[in-house]
Amino acid sequence: MTVVYEDNHIIIVNKTASEIVQGDKTGDIPLSETVKLYLKEKYQKPGNVFIGVVHRLDRPVSGLVVLAKTGKSLSRLNEMFRTGQVKKTYWAIVKNQPPAEEDTLTHYLVRNEKQNKSYAYDTEKPGSKQAVLHYRVLTRSDNYYLLEVDLKTGRHHQIRCQLAKIGCPIKGDLKYGFPRSNPDGSISLHARRVSFEHPVSHKLIEIEAPVPEDNLWNALTTPLKTI
Repeated sequence: MTVVYEDNHIIIVNKTASEIVQGDKTGDIPLSETVKLYLKEKYQKPGNVFIGVVHRLDRPVSGLVVLAKTGKSLSRLNEMFRTGQVKKTYWAIVKNQPPAEEDTLTHYLVRNEKQNKSYAYDTEKPGSKQAVLHYRVLTRSDNYYLLEVDLKTGRHHQIRCQLAKIGCPIKGDLKYGFPRSNPDGSISLHARRVSFEHPVSHKLIEIEAPVPEDNLWNALTTPLKTI
């Protein structure tokens, strides 16, 4: 992880695709603990360091994670994420051409806990939750398309599931139908940008995360050619 923003109340990091945000059954050290250690060493804090997790990224996804450094900012950020006051923009690489250059997708997602997978439907189903996102094609190469995705709701595996539903599984995402994994186990989905009003100072925070160091990411994003 790389720290991209920090003040007294929040810290924003650019996580790598291999890091987990919170502890799970693998027993691997989660991002929250890595950030605690970073703060403990940076400020030479003798006791426990407080870090509050307000949202997560799936393990194989890279990009921006916002963490709270105080209880006050944690409760306010939780409410802001819950009510959609945090604008999140993702970049995704897909192999298949999307049906349109730009579109808003609305599906109904049903989560299967046992499979740790969500299924998208065009109509409401028992136990489903509405999922809405907007995508547009940013650039293309001979074999791949770079999409910018604005999340309107925050559902389990939402981008992965909805893009797969329109025939565009994310590169490397075996779970949602891409035929091959990426060599490093990542999927080509990156939390590129967050924008929100600071929970304490109320100033506008807008942060962008550099894309992973990877030939395909570099080819599609540098320089970012407009269609």
